Amino acid sequence: MQGAPIGVFDSGVGGLSVLREIRHALPEEDLLYVADSGHAPYGNRPGKFITDRAEAIVEFFLNEGVKAVVVACNTVTTVAILTLRSRFTIPIVAIEPAVKPAAQLTRSGVIGVLATSQTLASESFSRLAEKYGMGVQILEQPCPGLVELVEKAELNGPRTEALIVRYVSPLLEQGADTIVLGCTHFPFLISTIRAVAGPNVAVLDPAVAVARELHRRLKASELLASKANGSTEQFWTSGSLIRVQPVIAKLWGENVPIRSLPSAFCAL
Repeated sequence: MQGAPIGVFDSGVGGLSVLREIRHALPEEDLLYVADSGHAPYGNRPGKFITDRAEAIVEFFLNEGVKAVVVACNTVTTVAILTLRSRFTIPIVAIEPAVKPAAQLTRSGVIGVLATSQTLASESFSRLAEKYGMGVQILEQPCPGLVELVEKAELNGPRTEALIVRYVSPLLEQGADTIVLGCTHFPFLISTIRAVAGPNVAVLDPAVAVARELHRRLKASELLASKANGSTEQFWTSGSLIRVQPVIAKLWGENVPIRSLPSAFCAL
């Protein structure tokens, strides 16, 4: 299994921010990525829908012979991670909002969390905030519209900046000096978020921590790839290839081939 690939997925293209950090941390691993763009965004979807989609994608990865799966979607983590880990025996590493490091970093005692409505409303996020947010004020800011902009690779411009100002400004007005990116789509907007937040506000992206945890899990299980002749990435989507291809090319930084997710794993 050391030579087997790693599967990474998200509701759409946002998980590429996590894939990028995994590639940096694990340069010898073969990576498979699924953008479930045909069903994005997950943010306001029912919990059962999200769980069913996550299970279908993990099943696809198992058919492809992966040795581990990374859930590069905060909404899936908060809604479905317990179900996934109870059903599948393969190592599953999941992203979650960086509330713990934010609580340790803040000087003002106020942190803001930018995320989808589904993530913020979940019991999982409530437990996370209760566990690590003692002694700090956590401001929850749902961000409808931002995921859709990233899915179109609309990373800057008046409309994108206006939405970021709308969501970040209330956090700053209430004294937040640390902002958590609670959606994997948002790191692609980080330059604008930092520009709006200002130089005295820390903006945290948990993707690096996910890559580090994946490395730790693989090493502990003796599953790290040992080859020295390079690695590959493969991409699938449940969305329109004509629409998704240029978006992935822009976000990933090169024109990589994209395949359609087999229909058996697209329908619910």
